Amino acid sequence: MIHYALIFALACFGLALLMNLYRVVKAPGVGDRILALDTMVINSIALLGLYGILQGSAIYFEASMLLAMTGFISTVAYTRFLLRGDIIE
Repeated sequence: MIHYALIFALACFGLALLMNLYRVVKAPGVGDRILALDTMVINSIALLGLYGILQGSAIYFEASMLLAMTGFISTVAYTRFLLRGDIIE
C-alpha cells in the first residue's frame, strides 16, 4: 500500500513541478519568477526525498540537502540582485 502512496505522491509533486515551470515562463513580474523558482526547488527536494524512500537509499537524502542549500543561496542571490542591483558588496 505504501508503494502506491509513494507513486501517487511522486506524480503529484511532478505535476506541481510542471505547473511551477509554467509559472516561471508566464509570470508577470521578476519577483513572481523568483518565487516560482524557489517553489520548484522545494518540489524537487520533495521528489528526491520520496524517490529515496521508494528506492530505500540514503544517497537521495544527501542530494536533497545539497539541493536545499543551493536553492537557498540562489534565492537569496536573486532577491539581492533584484533589490540592490549587485550580489557582492
